[in-house]
Formats: sequence, C-alpha cells, structure tokens
Amino acid sequence: MEEINKAETTKIVLFKSKKIRKTIHNNEWWFVVEDVVLALIDSANVKDYINKMRARDIELSKGYGQIVHTLEVPTEGGRQKMNCANTEGVFRIIQSIPSPKAEPFKRWLAKVGYERVQEIEDPELATKRTRMLYKAKGYSDGWIEKRMRGIAIREELTDEWQKRGAREQRDYEILTAEISKAAFGVTPSQYKKLKGLKRQNLRDHMDDFELIFNMLGERATTEIHRTENSKGLPKLKSDAKEGGNIAGGARKKLEKRLNRSVVSRENFLKKAEDKKLLGK
Repeated sequence: MEEINKAETTKIVLFKSKKIRKTIHNNEWWFVVEDVVLALIDSANVKDYINKMRARDIELSKGYGQIVHTLEVPTEGGRQKMNCANTEGVFRIIQSIPSPKAEPFKRWLAKVGYERVQEIEDPELATKRTRMLYKAKGYSDGWIEKRMRGIAIREELTDEWQKRGAREQRDYEILTAEISKAAFGVTPSQYKKLKGLKRQNLRDHMDDFELIFNMLGERATTEIHRTENSKGLPKLKSDAKEGGNIAGGARKKLEKRLNRSVVSRENFLKKAEDKKLLGK
C-alpha cells in the first residue's frame, strides 16, 4: 500500500495482488498506465512493452496524447510525474493488450469507479478502505494507526519540499535518504536490502519503533523547514539531516536502554509466512 495524501486524492488499489496507483484529476480517477499494463502482462520491462504496444496499434498511438496525461503521483521517493489515464482511457489501452486478465480487469475497473462516487459523497470511506486493507493483511490495529499517521506526516513533508524547491523525483529521494541515514544509519535502499525486500513498500514492513522514529524524523524536518523558512535543495538537505538526527538521537538512547538495535531485519512478509507455518 502506497501513501495517501491528506485530501484523500491519491491511493493505491490492488488487482489480483498487483498494486495500481490512482489519483484524482478533474474530479475523476486517473490510473498510472505502467501499473495497469504490469497488472495485465508478464514482463519486467513495462516501458518497452508500452512502446511496442503503441507501435503495433497505430490508432492508439495517434490518440495517445489525448488518452494519457502526465500527473504527479506520490512514490516512495516523493512526488513523480507519471503517465496516467482515466477509466475510459484505460479501457482503450486494455483493448491493445492480449491478456486473459483483461475481462476481470474491466469488471474491477468498473467497481473502482463506483467506489470513487461513494468517496466523493463520504471522503472518510477512502481512509476506512485503506484501514480495512491493512487489517485484511493481518496488521494490528495499533500498527495501522501509526502507519496512517505516518502517511499523513509524509504527505505534509513532501508538500513542504515541493513548495520550497524540490522538483524532481531524485530530489525527494536525496532528501528522504538524508533523513533515513541520520535516523537509522542506513538509506531506504539499504534498509530494504536489510529486510530482504524488493519492490515492497519499506514502511509497510517497519515495526512500531521503526515507524515512530521515522515519523519523528520527518515531522521534525517539516517543522525545521517552516521555522527557518527554508528554500532550495541545499538547505532542505541540511534540514533533513538535522530532522533525522533528532530521531537518530532518540533511537540511540532507546537502544542503549534496551541493549538492542531498533533497526530490525524483520519484515511483515516473514511474519506472515511464520504465522502460516505455525498454523499448519
């Protein structure tokens, strides 16, 4: 599950365990094209597949600019501009993909569109659905509360970065890495490797303490930006390191008291697998 912003305008949904990012634009859902295609094909190189798809479907290629819009979508490294299509556009793209998953995907897409109507009438439904998804995966209520709060804090921070000079995805990745290095002693990519993760969301595999210190580092960074009215990537980077140091100092004090490391190799995938084995 990827991050949801405070206005509930962006979220991640699942189709047969495949993550598909969607965002609100002109009061309707727009889906990340690469995610949609990956959900329907068995290929590691989705960009190459899309290029070949457009080459063989001349009519689609001609109208691609009208079907697809470039929109900002939150990623682990921050907001990134990605090609997105609305429900009608996605249906057109599906027509060019020979896949047995196409028909189930169309039915799923219709259901997702209906959910948007419900969420417009009751914005709290989006948050409730996110909580339900985590609950269905086996996460505890306490963990879910921390994760949801962390999502809000992260979104608040990336909004500040955007207003204060961060523009490219690489900028967000650099700033996030500064906080992580100072708070935990490792970058996000190193952290994922430590936990044995690949494409999974790192934060979905953090325990309570890891989530808490992550939130502290990001919230402290946001407050430093605002207090000092920081502008430009160099200053944002310096603030990020300071915010991470605040969390890192608290983490080290706790580790000294507990006589163990807070940075854990444990991840939710392993815990879920262990539960299955115990249940056999």
